[in-house]
Amino acid sequence: PFLFYVMTEYDQYGLHMVGYFSKEKESSEDYNVACILTLPCHQKKGYGRLLIEFSYLLSQVEGKLGSPEKPLSDLGLLSYRSYWSNAVLEALVQYMEGSAENPPNLTILELCDRLCMKKEDVISTLQHLNLIHYYKGQYIICLNNEIIEQHRKSMSRRKVRIDEKYLQWQPKDWSKRGK
Repeated sequence: PFLFYVMTEYDQYGLHMVGYFSKEKESSEDYNVACILTLPCHQKKGYGRLLIEFSYLLSQVEGKLGSPEKPLSDLGLLSYRSYWSNAVLEALVQYMEGSAENPPNLTILELCDRLCMKKEDVISTLQHLNLIHYYKGQYIICLNNEIIEQHRKSMSRRKVRIDEKYLQWQPKDWSKRGK
C-alpha cells in the first residue's frame, strides 16, 4: 500500500497535474520516496526538486531520516545528487555562519539530523562534492570560499521553495490501523 502526493499547477482552466511521488505506508528501510515523476511537459521547471524537497520535509515532520528507494534511475540520481548537494551545502553554510566555534565542529550524524537524510546519502554527497578528507586520524569537512560563492549563486536562481510554515499535515502510524 502506497501514499501518493500529487503536485499541480493552477491556471484559469483549473488544476493540472505536473508530477507526484509515492511512498510506502510502512517502509522497513524508512524510504521517504518509492517512485517520483515529473510529467515530461513540465520537466526543467524545478518541480522534481520541489517534490524531493517536500518528501524530506515530510520526513522531518515524521521525525525520521529519509532516503529514496534504490536503485535510482540515471535521471533520478542526477536529480537527487543535485538536491542533496544544495541541501548539504546550505546546511553547512548556515551552520558555519551561526557557529561561535572556530573552526566549527559538526558531526556527520548532526548533519544527517539537520537534513533528515540518511548517513550514506550525506557521505556520498560530501564525497561527490570532494568536501570530506582524512586528516590526522579523522575525517574533516573542508569548505572554501569558492564553493560557498558557487552555492549562493545557485540558490539565488531557485524560484520556488517549500515554505514549511504552511504545511498542515500529521503523520499517521499505519501499524495501528484496525485497532
